[in-house]
Amino acid sequence: MMLTDPSRKYRPFPQIDLPNRQWPNRVIDKAPRWLSTDLRDGNQALIDPMGAEKKNRFFDLLLKVGVKEIEVGFPSSGATDFDFIRGLVDSNRIPDDVAIQSLTQSRRDLIEKTFEAMAGAKTAIVHLYNAVSPAWRDIVFQLDKPGVKAIAVEGAKILAEQAAKYPQTDWHFEYSPETFSTAEIEFSLEVCEAVMEVLKPTAQKPLILNLPATIEAAMPNIYADQIEWMCTHISARDSVVISLHPHNDRGSGIAAAELGLLAGADRIEGCLFGNGERTGNVDLVTLALNMYTQGLNPELDFSNIDEVIQTVEYCNQLPVHPRHPYAGELVFTAFSGSHQDAIKKGFAAQAKRNDELWQVPYLPIDPADLGRSYEAVIRVNSQSGKGGVAWVLEQDYGLKLPKRMQANFSTTVQELSDSSGRELLADDIWQAFETRYHLKGQGRFRLIDFQESQSPKQQDERIFAGKIRIDGEEQSVSGRGNGLISALASALEPALGGSLDIIDYSEHAIGHGTGARAAAYVECRVGDGPILFGIGISQDIATASVRAILSAANSA
Repeated sequence: MMLTDPSRKYRPFPQIDLPNRQWPNRVIDKAPRWLSTDLRDGNQALIDPMGAEKKNRFFDLLLKVGVKEIEVGFPSSGATDFDFIRGLVDSNRIPDDVAIQSLTQSRRDLIEKTFEAMAGAKTAIVHLYNAVSPAWRDIVFQLDKPGVKAIAVEGAKILAEQAAKYPQTDWHFEYSPETFSTAEIEFSLEVCEAVMEVLKPTAQKPLILNLPATIEAAMPNIYADQIEWMCTHISARDSVVISLHPHNDRGSGIAAAELGLLAGADRIEGCLFGNGERTGNVDLVTLALNMYTQGLNPELDFSNIDEVIQTVEYCNQLPVHPRHPYAGELVFTAFSGSHQDAIKKGFAAQAKRNDELWQVPYLPIDPADLGRSYEAVIRVNSQSGKGGVAWVLEQDYGLKLPKRMQANFSTTVQELSDSSGRELLADDIWQAFETRYHLKGQGRFRLIDFQESQSPKQQDERIFAGKIRIDGEEQSVSGRGNGLISALASALEPALGGSLDIIDYSEHAIGHGTGARAAAYVECRVGDGPILFGIGISQDIATASVRAILSAANSA
């Protein structure tokens, strides 16, 4: 059971002594170097690790997205990773501008195996690591600080030795003081400096110092303080690349990465959609698109986000959550009536703008930039309002309902949604619309044929003469008025038992060009009766207008 006093068991993470911290006043103004660790760290976290076919498919996806540094595996762990990496090298599948990376523990046999796996690649990064925090020193290794530092130094010496053995490859080195996030920061610096002393990095060929939040144990501002402290205390800062490898144990991996960049980091390691041990590695997709929505090119391309999702889900056998930032099936979808109304108005305003600036409520990014359509932006259930219904009819059927007609029809949709207890699809809404406004020919009045002519006696008077099926019987009717609609209203008075008063009328084209159709909408009432709404659709506006009047009359 949870303790009433958790301080008996857990201790708050200590603050970093950084009185003049600079990161809170900075902004991210350029994309970092990205490294995907999907094929190594992400793969190790899978219930069923990827085989060669899935690894190759994932590798191709990373190239398509634009990742230039890819951790392709842990070759000393077994034949699957070793053979996959050798296959990439031997088949020349690695583009010249892409560097592959492999991880190794600080042991001679494992380091040698890692170099064997990548030898022959144009550019390769060997990633050496050993844990440095107290829990690992005391519990796992049972070594003191000098003993742990010696592991790192010995590994660095073997890196230099092995690189000389394979001169055809441009070797780069990365060192991780593993468990950096929970280690004494002064000791992490000491170990890093010792590794630098062996490898002697330069500004032309820097050493990557990876500072992982192996376990996210504090708020992201603490991690930022740790990164800034290291950036300001490390010697030869111009000869190292500060890299971040945030995990998500506290759920703030994204924030930790962003604040870490503000603190001076140059590089990010993570996985697409955040796969990884425990709660995962930092999510490269969300990080990149966060930058994109701030007007910054992340230098990763997610123009076809659905293809990325499908490939990752296939390879990882893990679903991307429907509410995952930017990528989830439902992240651009509004069910709430007030949200739908705001989005609908936002799109209307966007269409009238004279610039490209994106400003649509509730949508921080244009779904079209990620290859998504607008069809699923608004979906209808019992929480939806008239705006959502109107959006579906406009997007799927080209109808632009007047506001009062939107409200009139929304009551029908609400009743249908309440009775069905589920989301309503576009077909459900259209069928309800056809029934409500008698578009299938049901009801008392059904148009057969009509003619409109000008009165021979009065130039401004129009005559409606037509055949209408009324209560199942075909009848000839006629009427006069100052236009087609008023003439038809006059013709219907005997059957309606009162005058048909037109309150509002509107029309618009559906589509463009010679194939465009016309939609007409009418709001009216018979005598002192209730307000009636009607719609008519036809190839010509006159017929659409007549059908709209009959649609309303059928509701009388």
